[in-house]
Amino acid sequence: MFTKVLIANRGEIALRVLRACKELGIKTVAVHSQIDRDLKHVRLADESVCIGPNPSPESYLNIPRIISAMEITDSVAVHPGYGFLAENADFAEQVQKSGFTFIGPDPDVIRTMGDKVAAIAAMKKAGVPTVPGSNGPLPEDKEKCLAFGRDIGYPVIIKAAAGGGGRGMRVVHTESALLNSIHVTKAEAKAAFGDDTVYMEKFLTNPRHVEVQVMSDGQGNAIHLGDRDCSLQRRHQKVLEEAPAPGIDESARRDVFEACTKACVDIGYKGAGTFEFLYEDGRFYFIEMNTRIQVEHPVSEMVTGVDLIKEQIRVCAGQKLSIKQEDVKINGHSFECRINAEDPKTFMPCPGTVTQFHAPGGLGVRVDSHLYSGYKVPPNYDSMIAKVITHGETREVALTRMRNALDELVVDGIRTNIPLQQDLTRDAGFAEGGVNIHYLEKKLGL
Repeated sequence: MFTKVLIANRGEIALRVLRACKELGIKTVAVHSQIDRDLKHVRLADESVCIGPNPSPESYLNIPRIISAMEITDSVAVHPGYGFLAENADFAEQVQKSGFTFIGPDPDVIRTMGDKVAAIAAMKKAGVPTVPGSNGPLPEDKEKCLAFGRDIGYPVIIKAAAGGGGRGMRVVHTESALLNSIHVTKAEAKAAFGDDTVYMEKFLTNPRHVEVQVMSDGQGNAIHLGDRDCSLQRRHQKVLEEAPAPGIDESARRDVFEACTKACVDIGYKGAGTFEFLYEDGRFYFIEMNTRIQVEHPVSEMVTGVDLIKEQIRVCAGQKLSIKQEDVKINGHSFECRINAEDPKTFMPCPGTVTQFHAPGGLGVRVDSHLYSGYKVPPNYDSMIAKVITHGETREVALTRMRNALDELVVDGIRTNIPLQQDLTRDAGFAEGGVNIHYLEKKLGL
């Protein structure tokens, strides 16, 4: 097992990793920007190192400074959390070349899954269901592009191979608009990602976003830990998640679970990962794989009882999976609401000082947050400040506990999206289960 782990992140996920390390008896190093010196995990870590000023490129995205911090603190491994450098293959490679362990998959695997075209090819080979599409980059030949559109059938979507987070995508409804849309998307992809490779897929009109949590040890062993529904989204950003996904065809569910674990073994995957799918008319369609721990991982932990961060650390330390597939049982239901420091109507970030923070409690309630009374939410980073998670023996019980937890939650001094989450958990359509990815934006009139 690792003796000392450097946590290359901030906020609630950094605190979550620190707690897992403490349970495993691992010493921790917190790196932070100047403005983050009062973060809770920085106060609790065995050591801390300031790695630069507040803008991310000068601190949390500065690879040489992070590796230098590992060297001067005698760290042996780095946990990237999510965001920042978590899916940066160059970072993982430089960590390994410097003699340290990256807590995540190998750089080549990150590169493959980070390239949407390569990822789809790998998934097809492994038997994971994919969306009908061009099966590779779109060629320069205009007639071939038009032929792809006719074969797939409109509407189609043009996607940047290096894209993510909802960027680098354009829906095309008619053949007359196809070529110009390809040209514009290529230009945007080049500007945003430095790579103008694009591909084409069938555009599903009313899908749900359902994902599968996996864990693999890179030694031929892989398991799934059920699925999650993340369909409540605004501009491709998740707002509220639940596990398991309600109303899924059981045969399709079994097949996709089996395909995902097989794919992990086939590509030599190591660590925690998530296969993301669109689900429509009883069928799954692969869209991407996230080669890291997810923001919404707690709902999977609540229904399985498995600590995903600890298991992630163990397998990346060279240990085999501590659990087998038959050990994984889905018990009850869980919800997660993301609490953001933002105006609940305009969604504008609202940094400032938290004058009072009170976390909800009770049976089946969990709060992952780095907040405390007097903490100053900076304007420099993502606005998420907490995650409220509930669990119950049924979906209805878990949802009732979430409503009560949100009513108890107090974050004074700044504006938050708590009112929006309270509205969503009382929404009749959501309460029925199985809403699609357009539901929230339609509700908000966007």
